[in-house]
Amino acid sequence: MKISILGCGWLGLPLGKYLVENGHEVKGSTTSETKIPLLQSVGIQPFLLKFSPAVEGEELVEFLQSETLIICIPPRAGKYGEDYHIQQIQSLIPAIKKSSIQSIIYTSSTSVYPDLNKEITEEDEVIASFALIKVEELLKALDTQTTILRCGGLMGMERIGAKYFAGKRINTGQIPVNYIHQDDVIGIVSTILENGFWGETFNAVSPEHPVREAVFLKNCKEYDFEIPIFEEATEAIPFKIISPQKLIEKTGYQFKYANPLDFIYSF
Repeated sequence: MKISILGCGWLGLPLGKYLVENGHEVKGSTTSETKIPLLQSVGIQPFLLKFSPAVEGEELVEFLQSETLIICIPPRAGKYGEDYHIQQIQSLIPAIKKSSIQSIIYTSSTSVYPDLNKEITEEDEVIASFALIKVEELLKALDTQTTILRCGGLMGMERIGAKYFAGKRINTGQIPVNYIHQDDVIGIVSTILENGFWGETFNAVSPEHPVREAVFLKNCKEYDFEIPIFEEATEAIPFKIISPQKLIEKTGYQFKYANPLDFIYSF
């Protein structure tokens, strides 16, 4: 299968490497010329493309000469504002319409769901104003077959939950986590590609949801981080527990890391 990965960063690069190793022809985009040799070293055909927010680069037409497009670019709403990511995708759509792309996987996020203090499925309400939801709608409106992956907190490699809270005071220690390991995102994408699970929206989150304190304490013990100072919340803190049950039942995918307490990292 010919696959184009838009955004060969933290997720896109190892995903592309995995797909190449499993017999696919992979094109990958990067915004940095210095990363081109890295993509080549793992068998990915590199393309220098920038979205600022409009697409820049003369190679877009050739990049989209594939059967499937996987979009892995982060929205960066905090830095550029909510509309930035929408404008990025809007600038891409005319080229997709003229291309050979037949199917799309878009890596969205479980942040689109409000904290409703309950288990959340794909049928629950979303925050309609979120850029990610607007992008999901733009892509689903195309004639291509689009599958949306709403990923939980992406962990693995150097991304370790406790690292970001080492020594800090936190009052969310009893909130359940909605994490997913990088290896499982790659496995889920591969399962969708190999079996043609198109036109779907899936929550991609580990099935088990230990509380933050348990995960962070284990991280600190294993990787020698300073233990956060866990404080009791003075009022109830809203939460959500994201269910991946639809994904499991529909695709038969078996998680490599069903429990974030078992995640393995390398850095």
